[in-house]
Amino acid sequence: MTSRREKFLIVKNAIANLVRGGASALVAVLLPSFLTRSMSTEAFGAWSLVLQLSAYVSYLDFGIQTAIARFVAHSSERGEGEYRDRIVSTAMACLASSACIGLLGLVLLSFFIPRLFPHLHGELLLSVRASVILVGGSLCIGLPASVFTGTFVGLQRNEVPAAIIGISRLLSAVLLVVVVRHRGTIPHMALVMALVNVGSYAVQYVAYRRLSESIAPPIRLSLSKISKAAATELFDYCFSLTVWGLGILLVTGLDLTIVGIYSFGEVAYYSIAATVVTLLAGSFGAIFGAMGSTTAVIHARGDRAGLGKMVLGATRMGTVMLLATGLPLIVFAHPLLRVWVDAQYAANGAILLQVLVAANIIRMTVTPYVLAMIGSGEQRRVILTPLLEGVSNLLFSVLLARSFGAIGVAAGTMVGSLVGLGGNLFYNMRRTTEIQMSISEYFFSSLLRPSLCFLPIGLAAAVWRFLPMDLIAVRFICGVLATAISLGMLWRFALQPEERTKLVATIRGRLGREIAPS
Repeated sequence: MTSRREKFLIVKNAIANLVRGGASALVAVLLPSFLTRSMSTEAFGAWSLVLQLSAYVSYLDFGIQTAIARFVAHSSERGEGEYRDRIVSTAMACLASSACIGLLGLVLLSFFIPRLFPHLHGELLLSVRASVILVGGSLCIGLPASVFTGTFVGLQRNEVPAAIIGISRLLSAVLLVVVVRHRGTIPHMALVMALVNVGSYAVQYVAYRRLSESIAPPIRLSLSKISKAAATELFDYCFSLTVWGLGILLVTGLDLTIVGIYSFGEVAYYSIAATVVTLLAGSFGAIFGAMGSTTAVIHARGDRAGLGKMVLGATRMGTVMLLATGLPLIVFAHPLLRVWVDAQYAANGAILLQVLVAANIIRMTVTPYVLAMIGSGEQRRVILTPLLEGVSNLLFSVLLARSFGAIGVAAGTMVGSLVGLGGNLFYNMRRTTEIQMSISEYFFSSLLRPSLCFLPIGLAAAVWRFLPMDLIAVRFICGVLATAISLGMLWRFALQPEERTKLVATIRGRLGREIAPS
């Protein structure tokens, strides 16, 4: 079973990840609102394309950062300092090689940009080429620096990279606003972002050195500790993570590029919708990302039932969170976008947002299970599902984009999410041995029950469409009743009895402390 200390670490790291995600969320909310009103649609679309193309460098991580976190957590639990140092040193060498490959790939990509995006021309083409090199080059430097982040996470010190990365995101956003306000070009924006990225890596290195010296035994990075055995072990662990990364690339990493190839005029609108989805996914991932290291510790003890119970509870809570945040985005897509960005973006991006949010709610419900698989080393057994999801997403996105443009790409994402959910339920979970749980309990208790509890809100949203806008009181009462019914259903049918008991005890305890005499 999970101890109090482990529960504390999960909560602490989840809060740290949430703070980090909060900084990214703040940037994701405020920066596009300013840029869409300060840049032309074509220029904003080009900048979005720069960020997308540069981000491909991050996939050259090959899952090594996740592997470092897992191996550091596992070896620290067992007191194997020498083994840990060999893994970390070998990982650094592998990521430095990946950085060199990434730089070469960026140079080649810059030559093919005119052929990939024939609608780019003149000064805009030159700007995109230069900016991809600048932003992508800084991310190449960040590949070996990800060793530091992985080590922090493995030692369950998530608050360190959370603070550094969060502050760097905020600083980058502020400087981008300054550049645009002073009529800076896209390459100027790229230069600012690159400098902030490199600065954050330097700060992480300093923090890493201090932390590594404060633990026993201290972590040592050394060329002499690079070993073939450690490289083989990393390859064995990361091969399946690389396949998973490829699946993620095919699902979310190519969408904007495909839109740019077939319908460049819609890149800006798709980018805004994708930003909201990324914000939703990032917040969800930040909360549940803390499961990884704790899962590795529990797995080291051989507690398969404990892992299963953790997955069931986390999935149930995750489904509630996804629906509670995602349904309002679907129902109020147009008015929310209208408040956030220019009316032109709201008119063209609302339907894209609705489809993408629905698709990502479906695919993100399995996040706790996937994290538990990675933490227990089970991901190597189930590499078929992410490939099927990615290939189906890419295939349908390309086919539909040729005829329907951006909405076709969004529909392709929906098809991929359904394939991914089905693959996890009917293939992955039957092959997982280190996580002991019932598949039927997972589906009915953790997925279906919480989903059904939101039916009243969904029905109310459907009724609103047929009510005149002047019936504000009726719409308000309808919404309040639907929300109250859904909350009652969540309490009675979604939560387990022990979860209700713990929640009541926690509330009573806090109220008791607040009203207790000083």
